[in-house]
Amino acid sequence: MAEQDNIALIRMIYSAFSAGDVKTILDNVSANARWVNYGPQTVPYMGDFTGRTQEFFQAIGQSTTEGKVIPQKFIAQDDTVVSIGRYTASVRNSGAKIDSPIAHVFTVSEGKVTSWTGFSDTAAVAEAHKTSTASMPS
Repeated sequence: MAEQDNIALIRMIYSAFSAGDVKTILDNVSANARWVNYGPQTVPYMGDFTGRTQEFFQAIGQSTTEGKVIPQKFIAQDDTVVSIGRYTASVRNSGAKIDSPIAHVFTVSEGKVTSWTGFSDTAAVAEAHKTSTASMPS
């Protein structure tokens, strides 16, 4: 698949994410995809979700609302696409806002994502979720 086709695939996945269309995302991700979002385990959707991509999106959906990825730049070479942008969302339990710079690294093979690695301002995201945890009843 050409580099521009790979970028188009990632744009489509981001659009599906913003629309809450997890089925479209999963239809375009290999079942055993390597899926790692770096950050502390206190954030439900950070960690290694390799082969469990659906659980990653369930964790985002259960802990946040209005999640959007706002891509600002794509860099593609061979089967790799790097996107740079922002992630915004609200934490469900507290209403705390997340607005974090991100870098995502995708590997695409035969028209499907086979690997994703996410980087963000993990301190800010964790703080938003900490506020959420503190406001939850025990």
